[in-house]
Amino acid sequence: MQRHEVVVVGAGLAGQRAALAAVQAGRDVAIVTKLHPLRSHSGAAQGGINAAVGKEDSVETHIYDTVKGSDYLGDQDAIEFFCREAGPTVVEMEHFGTIFSRAPDGSLARRAFGGAGFPRTIYAADRTGLALLQGLWERLGTEEFTLYEEWDLTELVVRDGRVQGLIAFDRKSGAFEGIAAPSVVIATGPFGRIYGRTTNAHSCTGDGVAAAYDAGAFLKDMEFVQFHPTALLESGILITEGARGEGGILKNALGERFMSRYAPHVLELASRDVVSRAIVTEVAEGRGFPGPYGAYVHLELMHLGREKIESRLQEIVDFSRHFAGIDPVTQPIPVYPGQHYMMGGVGTNIRGETNLPGLYAAGEAACVSIHGANRLGGNSLLETLVFGKQAGTAAAEHAQSAPRAELSAADVEAAQAPLRAWSSRPSGEDPSALRTELQQTMEKYVGIYRTEADLLEGLQRVRALRARFEQIRVVDQSKVYNLNLTDALETGHMLELAEVIVVGAYARTESRGAHSRTDYPKRDDEHWMKHTMAKKTAEGPNLSYTPVTYTRWEPKERVY
Repeated sequence: MQRHEVVVVGAGLAGQRAALAAVQAGRDVAIVTKLHPLRSHSGAAQGGINAAVGKEDSVETHIYDTVKGSDYLGDQDAIEFFCREAGPTVVEMEHFGTIFSRAPDGSLARRAFGGAGFPRTIYAADRTGLALLQGLWERLGTEEFTLYEEWDLTELVVRDGRVQGLIAFDRKSGAFEGIAAPSVVIATGPFGRIYGRTTNAHSCTGDGVAAAYDAGAFLKDMEFVQFHPTALLESGILITEGARGEGGILKNALGERFMSRYAPHVLELASRDVVSRAIVTEVAEGRGFPGPYGAYVHLELMHLGREKIESRLQEIVDFSRHFAGIDPVTQPIPVYPGQHYMMGGVGTNIRGETNLPGLYAAGEAACVSIHGANRLGGNSLLETLVFGKQAGTAAAEHAQSAPRAELSAADVEAAQAPLRAWSSRPSGEDPSALRTELQQTMEKYVGIYRTEADLLEGLQRVRALRARFEQIRVVDQSKVYNLNLTDALETGHMLELAEVIVVGAYARTESRGAHSRTDYPKRDDEHWMKHTMAKKTAEGPNLSYTPVTYTRWEPKERVY
């Protein structure tokens, strides 16, 4: 049995920043991660991090853009706090060693992103997430903490009304361990692998979010799933919004710059939900390019010139050449929307606190809510750092005064029981086959455009898959790096979270941000200006609702 004061689950930007804050507060801190920290999904973020740092820009404009981008579902007190922390956070990360791109005068270079009233996205070429991750990891490495690398979270233990710790297993040995701690921070990132076509890494399966849900935490606004407009056609690899921020344009098969029909004032720099729906509409109405992987549109960069493309969009050049066989300097990039980000997650306040004493969450695994129904590009990297720090600080304060956390051998045994059942069956379903069916179901029935009939069908299919999951079999009997077992664990997490998404989407009879119901095409502020809160029950997710927090901006029509 291991023991620490604060345990952070996940080692991306949110997890590392939470761990650093807790260490600096004097606590004994551990990080539990299924990946090496520098392989965390934060490193896949390309475009940049938002902060109003120039004289021409203002924090007030950043706040308003975020409120508007959220389709007025974001909590405005949280958004104001978030945007005011942006400048100091970027400066801090530069002091930690992040090397940002520079303008000719030596100031921080900034590019335009969709939904922003001013170019405020600070970047490191098109590898901003990786640059931040490396800088933060080097800074964290100067402190003392314990790293449990390649450990999988199986469950959180909550007893006597508070967190007692967690159960995890070491992939390298197959051993299950209890880690007692009065404070646990969930920072496990997204769960986009619920969808087949996604920009998310294979590790993005929502382990921490599912564990929090199982333990009794509320999940918030899970129906809001963001699709990025420009994912590489065949592979789904992200083509950063920075490509459009640098001047890239979208064209259909007729050669039209079609965004003039959907966002005449800002064109390709409308918010992500608007651009994604525009592309899907163009293809649905027959104006896409046909191809073996489905119809698509073109993202053109050629007019920007070789020097600009290869210096500011280095990764996009590499991805296009290696994974699509085209050179974006001379050829258009074939793109189509792919699942990208989850606005929903474990419900928290500004300090990362959940409804369970001792449980905190930050980053994409959490929902504060600052993104509301639609996240603006450039705000997610900032979110990980701002709220990772808050969660780590709050977790450290709680650990200092909380009673001693207690785990027992019975807790470890209970966590292992279902896994042993999977391995002991003489026959049963293959978890990877269920995962593939889940991804196909979510793509078909819970995509960019939704209807009551599709959502009902999707819900029935997800619940049928959950029932079948009870009879899975893990064929691999080995203890060391049993990927068959980890695949089963992850599939269970994804099935559980998929059900919450579909139930919330079915209940929300309006269109708002990334949630677009063709049978309810209008935003309904009278009935739906509220957050969805899902609590686990034996019958499935139980939905309740909480009000949106306003400070200064009343809802109005969102146009670009």
